[in-house]
Amino acid sequence: WLLQIWLSAVQFLLRKSNASVGPKDLGPPSEDSPSVQDLEQLLNTGSPSCHHADEVWPNLFLGDHVTAHSRFDLWKMGISHVLNAAHGTLFCQESHEFYGTTIEYHGVPAHDLPNFDLSLYFYSSAEFIHKALTTPGGKIFVHCAFGISRSSSLVLAYLMIYHHFSLVKAIQTVKEHRWIFPNRGFLKQLQKLDLQLRNKMNK
Repeated sequence: WLLQIWLSAVQFLLRKSNASVGPKDLGPPSEDSPSVQDLEQLLNTGSPSCHHADEVWPNLFLGDHVTAHSRFDLWKMGISHVLNAAHGTLFCQESHEFYGTTIEYHGVPAHDLPNFDLSLYFYSSAEFIHKALTTPGGKIFVHCAFGISRSSSLVLAYLMIYHHFSLVKAIQTVKEHRWIFPNRGFLKQLQKLDLQLRNKMNK
């Protein structure tokens, strides 16, 4: 319930900060070149609903530190791989030793700050997710503290890199199953990735 209160507060503040910009000013987000404001408006749609773990893509679960700390819950879910997008931070102290040999672990020491360069980990994290999902019977749990910003950004990057989704399509796909909200700095880094991937495909 604390998570739901936090999500509601975040949405309230976002609506307040965007109050000066009406829907007529923004229009639907463009697949080709969405602005950060377009993306934030898209992210801010729908109800702030999510659980400790949500399946946002087949066998790919996105969630928070509560599930990450429960080896029993992970076992019940059939998780074979864990990607921790907040490795070594206050709420996410688990490591290889915590999971033992039953789960393959990958840690990204990211901080949920707009000036943190998460793009350094886009490709390595996407590769780890892809490896998990192509392993027979593989299921992966991607998390940070709340499963809202850091971990969701890495899941979006995976969908863009391995499934050739635009950033807008990746957001829409994940949002069908879980409310997410990468911070503004991460959105800008994902925008850059989106442009790089489109330029690569057009060559």
